[in-house]
Amino acid sequence: MQSEHFKTLLTSHGPYGSVYFDDSHNTEDAVAQLEINWRTIRKHLEHQGAEPALTESIQHAVFDSLPPVGRSGRAVVASAEGVLINEHLIRPASPIVRVSSLPYLVPVVEHGVDKATYAVVIVDHDGADITLWREGTAVSDTVDGDAYPVHKASSAESAGYGDTQRTVEGARRQNIRAVADRLARLVDDAAPEIVFLVGEVQSRSDLTADLPERVASRIVELHVGARHSGFDDAALQHEIEQEFLRRRVSVIDDAAQRFSAETGRGSGLATEGLDGVTAALRAGAVDTLIIGEMGDATVVTGDDINVIAPNPNVLSELGAVPTQTLRADEALPMVAIATDASLVRTDERISPRDGIAAVLRYSLT
Repeated sequence: MQSEHFKTLLTSHGPYGSVYFDDSHNTEDAVAQLEINWRTIRKHLEHQGAEPALTESIQHAVFDSLPPVGRSGRAVVASAEGVLINEHLIRPASPIVRVSSLPYLVPVVEHGVDKATYAVVIVDHDGADITLWREGTAVSDTVDGDAYPVHKASSAESAGYGDTQRTVEGARRQNIRAVADRLARLVDDAAPEIVFLVGEVQSRSDLTADLPERVASRIVELHVGARHSGFDDAALQHEIEQEFLRRRVSVIDDAAQRFSAETGRGSGLATEGLDGVTAALRAGAVDTLIIGEMGDATVVTGDDINVIAPNPNVLSELGAVPTQTLRADEALPMVAIATDASLVRTDERISPRDGIAAVLRYSLT
């Protein structure tokens, strides 16, 4: 997951409430279940000393958001200043409630969807509906082709007027070209990472063939319906989520392979364990932080958490006074975000020492 996903946290102030729970909306009693979940969450927040303003911020996030479609988890991270993260997770989450000086982000890294800017194009031979999604905001546009007809007339309608096939094909090409031109400008201006393409097969094929390579390379075709014959919005959203999930799995695979390869080569471009990773974070050398099971491990910092060490002795050797003892699974991701590193939650692919590893931008030796 890209650190940009969490950048708003860097200018916020704790204490933070980090809440994860099952937000599935696939039963008749889903609303009642949400109320039960909230009572449990509130009890844990109060038990951990959450201020009323913090609890109120989280309550608003829990109840004021649109419900998901089907099974889902929810992540809410807030401070007394307001809600900082409020998003659905790809899997229902086991209840987790923390009140701490730092946010707890590992479940978002594991089950969240890192949605970059993307576009959805619903096309036919008359034109297209184009929506650009960026930072949760949608901007829509419609391209209406001016060329007609785009459907062949019946033999009775065309009798005595010659073959209309050439006219129809010309009109279709002209309309598709207009969509291609508009989409190319959008890609050049907004640089969406993915362009999801929806429509009947021939329209999708014709548009893709007419796009320049810089645009065609971003196309992901979705088989969920056609422009005017209708399709299920939930099915479209599901397919979009699935593509982001596939890319997320690919990122995990890539990080695990890079870590294993660099470790095997002894290149100095991979490290593991609290000693190695904290040293790399202090140097701003971490390209990808690989998060495993850290348990209750802690690290220490001075007033600036970017000066981070596995224990007070190491921090003192750096000339800093230990002033904070923090959970490693909260502090390490936050320092990684501050240094623009990517974050990956590993699985059985690798089991790093102390539950933490990193692929580096450059060797520290």
